[in-house]
Amino acid sequence: MEAIYNFLTKLDTYIGGHPWFVFLLLGTGIFFTIYLKFPQIRYFRHAVKCVRGKFDKEGDIGDATHFQALATALSGTVGTGNIAGVALAIHLGGPAALFWMLITAMFGMTTKFVEVTISHKYRDVLPDGSVSGGPMYYMKKRLNIRLRSGKVIRIGIFLGAFFAIATILSSFGTGNLPQINSISNSIFATFGLKQIITGAVLAVLLALIIIGGIKRIAKVTSRLVPFMAILYFIGALLVIGTNYQNIIPSLISIVQDAFTGTAAAGGFLGASFAFAFNRGVNRGLFSNEAGQGSAPIAHAAARAHEPVSEGLVAILEPFIDTIIICTLTGLVLLSSGAWKDKVENQFQQADMIFLTGEYHEQNQPDSKKLYRFLANKDTLELYNGVLEIREGIMTDHVTLLNARSVAEDVKFYRKGEIFSGALDIVKGKLQDETGDIVVQGKSLLHSAPLTTEAFTRSILGRWGKYIVSIGLLLFAFSTAISWSYYGDRAVTYLVGPKYVIYYRLIYVAGFFFASFTDTTIVWALSYITITLMAIPNLIGILILSPEIKKTIKSYWIDFRNDWPDEKLPE
Repeated sequence: MEAIYNFLTKLDTYIGGHPWFVFLLLGTGIFFTIYLKFPQIRYFRHAVKCVRGKFDKEGDIGDATHFQALATALSGTVGTGNIAGVALAIHLGGPAALFWMLITAMFGMTTKFVEVTISHKYRDVLPDGSVSGGPMYYMKKRLNIRLRSGKVIRIGIFLGAFFAIATILSSFGTGNLPQINSISNSIFATFGLKQIITGAVLAVLLALIIIGGIKRIAKVTSRLVPFMAILYFIGALLVIGTNYQNIIPSLISIVQDAFTGTAAAGGFLGASFAFAFNRGVNRGLFSNEAGQGSAPIAHAAARAHEPVSEGLVAILEPFIDTIIICTLTGLVLLSSGAWKDKVENQFQQADMIFLTGEYHEQNQPDSKKLYRFLANKDTLELYNGVLEIREGIMTDHVTLLNARSVAEDVKFYRKGEIFSGALDIVKGKLQDETGDIVVQGKSLLHSAPLTTEAFTRSILGRWGKYIVSIGLLLFAFSTAISWSYYGDRAVTYLVGPKYVIYYRLIYVAGFFFASFTDTTIVWALSYITITLMAIPNLIGILILSPEIKKTIKSYWIDFRNDWPDEKLPE
């Protein structure tokens, strides 16, 4: 399993984690922003009016309202990325990473507008009257190549199938298995409820919701999304308000470090500009999914007589998801100081690296060496051999890095008892197949535990962890609901609607089993499938850019005729 994980992680460095993908993703958003003259700004107020249903017409085709489609798409994007993803981005790249998340979101608003518009245009109405859509449909219908001889190379069919398969894999790797795993572990840590019980209860609820199809999904998400957003919003404001004296310095650090990288601070050993930029853009995509092609599947169900109005509704997604919610999380982390402070915690095996020799971050040469090592600019000697532990403490000259920081006050335990004995370390990694060894100490935190720590550093105190835990529960569960719909539309595209029920049963079963099993490999797979969805979608919308522009222009001509008293965006 470790070999598979290492292979997937390595593969991701050449795909989603590589600079070329970052430039494709961000470059597409920049291109359309300029090509369409900043629609995310010019059309913003009009988009709000569309969500409210002001321009709806009697007899519009679809299974959901504009707001329900937006809520369904938001429930798919507002998830662990907003709680854990922002924390991971700042942990890796410092405050500068949040800046690039926000830049990604700003251009992502245009990308969402474009991909939803063209996907909605080519959606299908099925024999039962329901609607099915998404990038696979425009790929099949519009991305074929016609030669001079008249022969048509149906590459669009291949691309559509490729996208649909990636969507099904991503529905498990992004929306299902890691979400319930995060929920069950968070509930166990906060309330002590066993993971299998949490999994069983939520699997039943999930089944009752998704078997009802998009109408029931839209009904649930349209109520769940506003509630969970308000709960998290109030909690975050209380944390920021408690640490009000750090608000201005936090905002300054976000912008000030954007083009220089973040210097060492506390236990944080520093991050370069390139690393902050890469992690910020990647986490931005994971958070709002702009360009990935998932949201157009939800928006295809919206009742609309033409595609552009639904594309306008989609502009609001990255704004709500990243610019509002992720900024709140970022300010919580920065104003509380939790992002750079070492705290007592139990180490995860994947976060630990044993180095030969002793390094002290207070020593500037040592700190510089460690920074270069973590930035992959230099190498340090990894510990190999037998590590002697006496009364829970390492006796050899070894430095333990955990969560990209020098671990302090490290203690080793075995089945709850102080451990003494020998441990095998191979290439800096602890070899513990039984999982009996527990390592505790002080280090930096990342992901959801970092956000939890930040919430407790406020007037909320220990109650802060309950807001994070409940927020994570609602965010992640709503994500699982939405991704089940994305997956079943992909199944419908590939093999027809009669096989959707089998997909839903497998989806619910996977949801249950992932609540109490290790999903590390699934997380690694999810990063790859996200990229595999995004690449053909980004290339597709770039190829169809002239048609997209023409469709938008036609919308405003028709709108002027239908609503002569309504002021047009400038």
